[in-house]
Amino acid sequence: MTVSYYEDVSPGTGALPPRAWSPGSDAARLDLGGVWAFRLSPEAAGTGEAFLRDDFDAEGWYRIRVPGHWVLQGHGSYGSPAYANVRYPFPVDPPRVPTENPTGDHRHVFDLPDDWPAAGDAVLRFDGVESCARVWLNGEELGVFQGSRLQHEFAVGALLRPRGNVLAVRVHQWSAGSYLEDQDMWWLPGIFREVTLLHRPADAVRDFEVRADYEHATGTGVLRVDCEPGGRISVPELGIEAATAETVRVPVEPWTAETPRLYDAVLATGGERVALRVGFRTVAVEDGVLKVNGRRILFRGVNRHEFHPETGRTLDTETMRRDLLLMKQHNINAVRTSHCPPHPAFLDLCDELGLWVIDECDLETHGFEEVGWRRNPVDDDRWTPALLDRAERMVERDKNHASVVMWSLGNECGKGRGLAAMAAWIRERDPSRPIHYEGDWSCADVDVYSRMYPEHAEVEAIGQRKEAPLDDPELDARRRAMPFIMCEYAHAMGNGPGGLLEYQQLFETYERCQGGFVWEWIDHGFADSRYGFAYGGDFGEELHDGNFVCDGLLFPDRTPSPGLLEFKKVIEPVRIAPEGAGVRITNLHDFAGLGHLTFEVDGGDGETLKVPELAPGESALVPLPEAAAGLRTVRAVLAEDAGWGERGHVVAWGQVPVESSPATAVSEPAATAVRDGDRITLGPGQFDARTGALLQLGDLPIVSAPRLDVWRAPTDNDEGPVWMPATTAAGQWRQLGLDRVQHRVDAVVADGPELTVRTRVAPAARDAGLQVTYRWSASAAELRLEVDVEPDGTWPCSLPRLGIRLGIPAAYGHASWYGGGPGEAYPDTRAAAMTGRWESTVDDLQTPYVRPQENGARIDVREAELRAGAETEAGGGHGLRIKGTPSFWFTARRWTSEQLDAADHRTDLTPGDTVWINLDHRQHGMGSRSCGPGVLPQYELTPEPARFSFAFSPLR
Repeated sequence: MTVSYYEDVSPGTGALPPRAWSPGSDAARLDLGGVWAFRLSPEAAGTGEAFLRDDFDAEGWYRIRVPGHWVLQGHGSYGSPAYANVRYPFPVDPPRVPTENPTGDHRHVFDLPDDWPAAGDAVLRFDGVESCARVWLNGEELGVFQGSRLQHEFAVGALLRPRGNVLAVRVHQWSAGSYLEDQDMWWLPGIFREVTLLHRPADAVRDFEVRADYEHATGTGVLRVDCEPGGRISVPELGIEAATAETVRVPVEPWTAETPRLYDAVLATGGERVALRVGFRTVAVEDGVLKVNGRRILFRGVNRHEFHPETGRTLDTETMRRDLLLMKQHNINAVRTSHCPPHPAFLDLCDELGLWVIDECDLETHGFEEVGWRRNPVDDDRWTPALLDRAERMVERDKNHASVVMWSLGNECGKGRGLAAMAAWIRERDPSRPIHYEGDWSCADVDVYSRMYPEHAEVEAIGQRKEAPLDDPELDARRRAMPFIMCEYAHAMGNGPGGLLEYQQLFETYERCQGGFVWEWIDHGFADSRYGFAYGGDFGEELHDGNFVCDGLLFPDRTPSPGLLEFKKVIEPVRIAPEGAGVRITNLHDFAGLGHLTFEVDGGDGETLKVPELAPGESALVPLPEAAAGLRTVRAVLAEDAGWGERGHVVAWGQVPVESSPATAVSEPAATAVRDGDRITLGPGQFDARTGALLQLGDLPIVSAPRLDVWRAPTDNDEGPVWMPATTAAGQWRQLGLDRVQHRVDAVVADGPELTVRTRVAPAARDAGLQVTYRWSASAAELRLEVDVEPDGTWPCSLPRLGIRLGIPAAYGHASWYGGGPGEAYPDTRAAAMTGRWESTVDDLQTPYVRPQENGARIDVREAELRAGAETEAGGGHGLRIKGTPSFWFTARRWTSEQLDAADHRTDLTPGDTVWINLDHRQHGMGSRSCGPGVLPQYELTPEPARFSFAFSPLR
């Protein structure tokens, strides 16, 4: 059997040794991006190589943009994206790939600029090609490479000519490398990062390494720059003028993610000058704790796949900067580059703006779990050179970034000798950074203990260094002495994740628990006119994992989700908490003081707090200015513009209740229930005498009478993992029949000042039910409802919600409320809900999750109003006011929960002629069961006796 080059397990042929990425060079460069000629063939064989020739006529070929993915161009003419989480979309038979192997031939003809230097050499660089490329220049083959998200360079100086250079690249979608790149994202073939021609003058920099350590005890920076060939390094601000390979010691300000101090430097050889930005910092694991510059750090991190809803993994620098600014503005301080090295410009931005980075290798073989890890490449010595090549290319490219504080071997590859070989090579090459890999819990080859999605109780045990022991006492002792991080937690899929606050409390309690990285940064939904945003299965994939690809803190258009706002609040680097008559201010930064912040009271109208300079970890009780009774809000805002936010940007906030005298209750005369034929009148309410259903409130018609509601459109976290639906909350709810309950009226009794309606709410075929009593009373202007709920029968599961639902005409589309806001909140996602008076259209109350699901609830509402616009006064009435005892969750939307549940995409939802209002006594929590723990016990909605009440009055 002959194995084709694209099925070869070796790293490839022809490429130069990897080296540092250096955009600051003064040597000439030519960006070869733009419109290229393109031909797509369904198979790797039989496409021919005539397109290499100078005289080849490519007029009949398609035209696509490079960098780019061909499946995202041509409106489907060049194939389609495909999404799978774990499973390979081809038979698992390494290193063989299908005969049907989409292959794109790319041809680009270019001229050298007139000022291109005549002397010297040149290098052709590819920053990213998926998944295997074979390259020719002017008819000469340069080589073959795999490793899609890694840099590959070829020497081409001898082949260049002033005019008419023909660059030909054949790209195969599937290759042996595909088995190493099963990274829970869209399969997107193509030349998706830049292609660049670099002039290399005589005596140019071949490679260089910047070692900029920081001795925290003395405040000294230790700089050494090694370079091939030798040269000189200058750092004018520090007065450094030194030869390469010379060690220089000088007082410096250190680099941290909070204080990203960089020094401009120049590396010069006989043929080239390279501008650098140097940050001094030292990373170490000491006494079981990960430290930078001698201090424990806490990761408030996110995982980040590169993604754009129109261009896939092709990102411009402005998009990368926008991502990082959003992270900084939401208090995020760390990124794990899941699960491959990012575009190198992203790391430059992390250096500049200040984020800790776990740089992860281009490696995942998760699909082998489906076959019991048989023939896993990381445990097959034939693949080890390819694994080492990937490790080397990552480390050599990214070694000079202050932001990179840890190397990661890859993700979800099981265990194997190849991983051990990678770890050994990295440790020898760069002992200055710890090594990370989650997939082997023995931690045999790493320096930190890392886990995905552990439950809170397990994290606490790990924090106490009391986790379950390993069988090997030596390994157990070694692991138990390591710092602990969660490389993935709080799966941000759809509504949620819940439980963030409780995780953060553990991180702040146990020194060993040094934070984690939420999965993940952005929903990977493609902009699509059919669906709004498309996800797995929308392109006809044979195997797919649906909307599991939409699990981010940002929606695909980079709008922050409620989950991101919750995360920002939970991880605030300043705690503002009420204490006595004032507030306790705690500095939770790892390095920074509070001098960059101003503490405003009640909206920044000039009233500020005098907060002492607090070192990290310190706190102070600060009195509040005297004020009338009510609720005072204290905000920590940027005092001046920063590199990532403008003056006045809110970093943290807290609220303090100011006590008032209890209000004197005003007693209004009680109305009497009056029966008139088939109607009962009680105050402003008109009821159906047979069913007890409310028909009208004053002049406001009630489209659907208030009645008990226990169903919500399950969230992604309710639905849980696609591989275990029956055990999830939504699976249990549907099995019981909570999505199809029936309401039986048992009695309607009008007796003086009260109308009592007794019902039983239960699903068919089950003996579980809820005995519900509605007690209506009224004054002349207000209708009051008290609801008593008593479970009966056998209840095997929780409830989604417990409250009432009613419908009013669609014209009443403007909402206002006093309670939590401005966004949605649920029992375990409520930290970001600020108490106040808020208003919104009903349409804007909805959270536009890519897959529709329960959303939009406002928490701790005391009073809500729904009004019609002046131009659409429905029936002469202006609206409805609702008060609740105790406070309630308020939801209003233009479709029912059942319609929301039935929708697969946003475009499936069509506004109806009714505004549906949910007034909930309780809601079930969110958790992160879509890929993680379920709802914590304290947030479960268990069936139990309940009483709650509301007051309704028409607005005129």
